[in-house]
Amino acid sequence: MEYEIVLIALFGLAFGSFLNVLILRIPKDENIAFPPSHCTSCNKQLKWWHNIPLFSYLILRGKCYYCNKKISLQYPTVEALTSLLFVASYIKTENFIQAILISLVFGLLLGLSIIDIRYKAVPDSLNLSALSIAILSGNIFASFTNALLFAGGFSLLRFYVSYAVKKEALGEADIIIAATIGAVLGIKLGIFAIFLSALIAIFAFMLIGKKEIEIPYIPFLALSLWIVYLFADKFNLLLEYIYE
Repeated sequence: MEYEIVLIALFGLAFGSFLNVLILRIPKDENIAFPPSHCTSCNKQLKWWHNIPLFSYLILRGKCYYCNKKISLQYPTVEALTSLLFVASYIKTENFIQAILISLVFGLLLGLSIIDIRYKAVPDSLNLSALSIAILSGNIFASFTNALLFAGGFSLLRFYVSYAVKKEALGEADIIIAATIGAVLGIKLGIFAIFLSALIAIFAFMLIGKKEIEIPYIPFLALSLWIVYLFADKFNLLLEYIYE
């Protein structure tokens, strides 16, 4: 058990490092493999030991080896968060392969959330990858069916809400995320996750208190999916209590 937790934590760090590449390059339509990893300030190509997830940041004290410019906190933060996602998923599932698959979904959703916040854009390549892996991570037929139901339901909701507010309220990317929620959680918990995302979003809007600020919705959907997945047993008990 302890050995597998360490191994999956390392997998998470490695994927988090790759996720940083996706976050920085895909929105700019850059190749994710070429040029090799380099400092964004001085453009010097990094050595292998500059690229060890999380540890390189600590060894280099958060600065570029060549130009001494500060390295963005995004790098170690994403790597650490992704590793925690992998470990938490393994503790939840107690199945190594299952944990890897579901962790990839949550890792991609983390990347999508950051891209949505920074660029107000959601790459279909990452969004559809998260959905595809979500379908493959469980019972494929049931997951695919639930994904279709949620995609259709969210599409219908999109038309109603857009008509009510007289502008485009939900994007196509939100529909794909909704399908991912359905694939991972199923019908009842999936609906609960979407409801929870709305509550979290309302709370965030109240905290900010500025109508002119546009807050992307995907981070709320992703966070709600993660919370409900992690505490599915508790939410199932709550739903049973509500339905009684």
